[in-house]
Amino acid sequence: MKQSSVVSRQSLVVKSNILKKLFSILFFLFFTIHFSLLSAYAYEFHSRATVVMESSTGRILYAKNPNLRLPPASTTKLMTAIIVMEEANPSDVVKISKNASLVSPLKAGFKEGDEVTVETLLYAALMRSANDAAVALAEAVAGSEKRFVYLMNRKGEAMGLKDTKFINPHGLPGPDQYTTAFDLSIMMRYALRYPKLKEIIGTRVAEVSTARGKDFLLRNTNRLLWSDEDLIGGKTGYTRQARHCFVCAAEREKDTIIVTLLGSPSRITLWKETETLIDKGFNIIANREEPVVYFTKADYDALNVKKASYKKKSRHHGKTSQSKKKNLTAKKKKKTGILAKKKGKTKAIAKNKKGKDYRVLENNKNGDIG
Repeated sequence: MKQSSVVSRQSLVVKSNILKKLFSILFFLFFTIHFSLLSAYAYEFHSRATVVMESSTGRILYAKNPNLRLPPASTTKLMTAIIVMEEANPSDVVKISKNASLVSPLKAGFKEGDEVTVETLLYAALMRSANDAAVALAEAVAGSEKRFVYLMNRKGEAMGLKDTKFINPHGLPGPDQYTTAFDLSIMMRYALRYPKLKEIIGTRVAEVSTARGKDFLLRNTNRLLWSDEDLIGGKTGYTRQARHCFVCAAEREKDTIIVTLLGSPSRITLWKETETLIDKGFNIIANREEPVVYFTKADYDALNVKKASYKKKSRHHGKTSQSKKKNLTAKKKKKTGILAKKKGKTKAIAKNKKGKDYRVLENNKNGDIG
């Protein structure tokens, strides 16, 4: 009896030790997985700012740095299109000015004196991010870019955009021009009210013409139109300063969401993260995931450092010596000469099967593309 009692006690001790070890392992695994999930959630997206918004209600489903002010690049043209839809008729004919024809770097190639409809210019501006089309639209609606920018900012205030400011109709870099992922989402939500804009941003390829029969073949810069069936359409943007930007709308089972990304490091990352955010948005609507909003100190700090260094340089600008000024002038002249050579690019001409000539947008080498 004593021997059996001892054996039973030993087996209980062994079982107890095994249970303790299992509990420790399970606790460790739980802690590790929980911690890794938190880390993944905090560093899941490489874009500086993202927002996923439910279109019907404006509810934020997911966001990273939603109110971080960033350069908008060519997503600016979304506001340009909204103003045009409210102030002009798509069938109105616009005569291209010299100013519009000379804007760079990415353009459809309209020449001074060309006559095109507002609708044609909207296709060029939204599908191919053509800057000449954006300027032509601004001049047609308001008489000048300056007056049009005033209309853009006034409309932004009326829409409740608290962290957005425009300085031009196309989004090329400039001081004090910014938006946020949240504000840009509101812009897309507003733009979807217009069937014509919804149609244009969802068009893959279009052929447009001037009044004299000069044809342009436009291919949308939004590559997801060819791969994502849920996508309604969107607007891309890129400059070196802004990095890659995108705002789009997607629809699944009668639910519509808006996805915005600003400051993505590459186009590949931009497309990948957009698709991930689309899935995440619909999962949250279906209650398969929880809504999340978070902020990353690193992104805010990085922008503050750049701003501080710019101010530091400007403070010493007035104390530059005469010899340094001469050197700077010489460098500027040399640089201007290089840029002038780059502008003298020849445009590619593509022919279709019928032998018809199409003007194709020239490649841009200085990095400021749509």
